[in-house]
Amino acid sequence: MLQKINDSVACIAKLTSIQPSTGIILGSGLGAFVDEVKVVDEIPFSAIPHFPVSGVEGHKGALLFGYLSKHPLVIMQGRVHYYEGFTMEQITFPVRVMKFLGIKNLLLSNAAGGINPDFKTGDLMVISDHINLMPSPLIGSHDKQLGPRFPDMSHAYDAELIEWALAVAKEAGVPVRQGVYIGVTGPAYETPAEYNFFRIIGGDAVGMSTVPEVIVARQMDLRCLAISVITDLGIPGKIEFLSHHKVQKAAMKAEPQLAEIFKGMIKKF
Repeated sequence: MLQKINDSVACIAKLTSIQPSTGIILGSGLGAFVDEVKVVDEIPFSAIPHFPVSGVEGHKGALLFGYLSKHPLVIMQGRVHYYEGFTMEQITFPVRVMKFLGIKNLLLSNAAGGINPDFKTGDLMVISDHINLMPSPLIGSHDKQLGPRFPDMSHAYDAELIEWALAVAKEAGVPVRQGVYIGVTGPAYETPAEYNFFRIIGGDAVGMSTVPEVIVARQMDLRCLAISVITDLGIPGKIEFLSHHKVQKAAMKAEPQLAEIFKGMIKKF
């Protein structure tokens, strides 16, 4: 894998001169955050050796390099998922490349179903922890240059970054929740019984991404902050018929508030 990472980094280095210190991964319906960024270079995933390319609507599939408040960024506008048939190594490969490009912090966003009865559609949830119900992205051969074989996950989501995010949200007047995110494979949305099970085991929201990326990021000693946009509810009496279009629409509606938090976070960096 190390050779593939080096191939990707070498290619990117020829296409941009920006050396990012923060990486951002934008999920379904959340791609317009880049309007806030002074984008200097845009590199399609398809132009980067070994990079996976998503076919999911709402995931543009480009690596953007630019500045926000003079802070150098690399932004993944879209991601790939396990349910598309990609391996966990492929799904998390971009995180490893961003680490080798020089990032120290990783901000992630996703669209998720709310299973906490106090939640409502459009809420933002700062992820305090996760429960992984996907295969681990660390299964398989190990290269010590990518991090420890058995990485600690007791602080998967950085406590200081969470504190900053809550402070930024308060200053901006953006209401936020905190909770546990459950990562599942998808692509089918959950049954009422599954929603109930996820709530029983400690979940507040459920989605089909983020967790593998965070596991790999922590193995590589990146500080992580992740925020879910609650796009639908898996709560008894509030469960509605779901479609990907509805999820995208709800995510785009909440995006301005998410952008405020990410902008404030980057200024603190």
